Amino acid sequence: MNKLLFYFSLLLFPFVSADTYEDQRGMTNLLGTDTYLRCSKEMSDPKSKVYELSYKRTSTMPLSPFAGEYKPKFLPEIPWAGSRQVFTMDVLNENVNDGNQGTQMDALGHFGYTDEIWDGSGEADLTSLKYFGKYKGKEVKPNPDSPLKKLGIETVPPIITTAVFFDVRKHIFKGRAMKAGEYVTVEHIEETIQKSGLKDRGILPGDVVLINTGWSDNYKDPDDLGIYYSKAPGVSYNLVKFLANKKVVGVGLDTWGVDTFAEEGEYGPERNQNPDGIANPAHHYFLTQAGIHTLENFNLKGLAKDNVELSCVIILPLMTEGSSASPIRPVAIGKGA
Repeated sequence: MNKLLFYFSLLLFPFVSADTYEDQRGMTNLLGTDTYLRCSKEMSDPKSKVYELSYKRTSTMPLSPFAGEYKPKFLPEIPWAGSRQVFTMDVLNENVNDGNQGTQMDALGHFGYTDEIWDGSGEADLTSLKYFGKYKGKEVKPNPDSPLKKLGIETVPPIITTAVFFDVRKHIFKGRAMKAGEYVTVEHIEETIQKSGLKDRGILPGDVVLINTGWSDNYKDPDDLGIYYSKAPGVSYNLVKFLANKKVVGVGLDTWGVDTFAEEGEYGPERNQNPDGIANPAHHYFLTQAGIHTLENFNLKGLAKDNVELSCVIILPLMTEGSSASPIRPVAIGKGA
């Protein structure tokens, strides 16, 4: 064990919790010595650089229409009585869903599913509601106002593993950004692997998969045009199952939803792969069937610019008990190919 790995292992010990959540975790149960060793190789390379994979969190960034307004309020300096100290603080507006704004990740409890399709009228029948691990709805969320009692973001361990970067914009679309309604397919990923330095390595169990579609060209701050959250390309259902079979820990795109969103008539033919009655098939399969975390609003421009195909990625969700998502500041440490 080299010195870097030794000190890296010491760093990890403070993150070990007295709580054990193995039965509430999916592919993150694969994280451990093997993924740390793979990480140490990328971190110890003198040519490696640190890449920020998150965007700055501001009130003017593209905002999810599902997560409320995001208006940080910065308070004036506050003097401490009887002291020479002054401290500063800030607050967020009421009803903001901080976990689902900006660069973030979803807990496995973010999505569930029922036996029957709800047509949108009246109250949905949730008696058959299930989540990952076949947890029943009432086990996860006993009442409408309760936090998640199972599968919340606090169950997610520190994600420290290797990330494989697939620049389909470069290798498949010849530099063109993918359009709303287009799908990244199994064939696209396999062709990208063959054209990249990942040809002999491929995808390993415990990896994080990052896919550059080019949709982030629409990420503007301030978000004057409002294009970014209006639509998006995403991953095909066959690719979702393909990546699940590879036993990856998380899948992140430079989009806001991993799934594909568009107007009728804009969707690619891969839409026919989607199961009936599932509006968000990538979220459904990753979160409720495979135990793979969805990673959203990733800034992949630095990896694309330097052609960093393999890196050590560190993703630390906040331990907010009972939350369905968390803001994150992921970093990748690697060198260009």
